[in-house]
Amino acid sequence: MAINRRLTLAVLAATIAAPALAQDWKAKYPELVFAAVPAENASGTLEKHKGFIEYMTRELGVKVTIRIASDYAAVIEGHRAGNIHFAEHGPSSYIRAHTVTNGGVEPFATPLDANGNTGYYSVAWAKSSAAGTKLEDFKGKNLCLVDPNSTSGNNVPLYSMNKLGIDPAKFFSKVTNAGSHENAVMAVQQGTCDLAFNWWNSENDSNLQRMATKGMVKQADFKIVFKSEKIAGYPYVLTASLPADLKAAIKKAFFDFPTKDKASFDAMFQGKSQGLAPTSHQDFKSTIELQNFVDALRKKSS
Repeated sequence: MAINRRLTLAVLAATIAAPALAQDWKAKYPELVFAAVPAENASGTLEKHKGFIEYMTRELGVKVTIRIASDYAAVIEGHRAGNIHFAEHGPSSYIRAHTVTNGGVEPFATPLDANGNTGYYSVAWAKSSAAGTKLEDFKGKNLCLVDPNSTSGNNVPLYSMNKLGIDPAKFFSKVTNAGSHENAVMAVQQGTCDLAFNWWNSENDSNLQRMATKGMVKQADFKIVFKSEKIAGYPYVLTASLPADLKAAIKKAFFDFPTKDKASFDAMFQGKSQGLAPTSHQDFKSTIELQNFVDALRKKSS
């Protein structure tokens, strides 16, 4: 009887403690910060994430705020400083964050495109009226890259041009870092640059196409003069040191997002995504090689 009584008390104690344990992270993290990389202007980024932030606040039961980073480096530094709890990254900026935090961030989700596939491409846009149909035809022209930590806007272009035997500093008249994907396209539109690298999912979904939908440019005014091999899908990333139950809660909310709040999910991806797929560090092995190449290139030119 004594043994049964002790067992009953132990089970009762565990039952009472379990809910309290599940709430422990909320006391330590009454507010969570999500950071977005600068693919477009700040107001556009904020608007498309508005429903997502409200959804995550409801699902997690604590305030979730968004930080619109000025550049990729700001997101990476936010991870290192512990000011960001989860974030959107490009493959290269994720690898950089993973490196500078000594493995302190971990990827867990990546978007599916409109066809249900993961991954995307780097393309170079030029004006439709420009002479030339391939990258090699633009010698002596002005080139726009995006950001030093952008995969499709900087690192894949540098790697691809190296394979083509093109040294950007010598091949082009001027090379400019535009900062965001939208800025790079606008530079071509305005004639500041003759071509610009950008992300591209498919014929019906690219940064250019989304800008055209917003009335910022006309898609017919541009043509592709370069397209890369497929790149690993861009990841959503967690700070690795977060409590296990908090990480589990964030992941569950993420993967439930496409069905629990479809309107906000479609707004965030402009109706161009079928959902989310799980991902892990192993999926970015090729990006590590790419990052090593870019780092070596920078050391060589410095």
